[in-house]
Amino acid sequence: MPDLCTTGERLFKELDDYINSIGAKPDKLISVLQKAQELFGYLSVEVQQHIADALDIPVSQVYGVVTFYNFFSTKPKGKVQIKVCLGTACYVKGGDRVLERFLEELGTKPEEPTKDGQFSIHPVRCLGACSMAPVVLVGEKDFYGRVKPDMVPRIIEKYKEVKEQ
Repeated sequence: MPDLCTTGERLFKELDDYINSIGAKPDKLISVLQKAQELFGYLSVEVQQHIADALDIPVSQVYGVVTFYNFFSTKPKGKVQIKVCLGTACYVKGGDRVLERFLEELGTKPEEPTKDGQFSIHPVRCLGACSMAPVVLVGEKDFYGRVKPDMVPRIIEKYKEVKEQ
């Protein structure tokens, strides 16, 4: 198992290398935040402070951008992110029951990763596929339409990591 301190130091070094390669200027903040989230998986207070120091801007400015844009996250997410639509069409057709089944099957709460860090479930307002309601998006491209609660275990199974024994 890798040493977490070494891993963290390596990620900060990689972020610093990126910042230096594009020029450590305040107008590069969004690019730096995107790279940091790609590296760390989310933008912790420590990462935000590091970015503020590297770009010589107040941490409040970094935090303001992070919380303004919904594609940035301040909480850890699972390796596999499952978005369950709760927009009007999906909700009316049982999206809430689909969400509850995912949470029950994975033993987690909305927006929190499972204990093994493999999954996180995210209720969302719209995935733009109302005609297929209720809709689930796994990762960035795997859409599932007309999802029923009893389909949830099969969906989860497709994304479980193969554990070496």
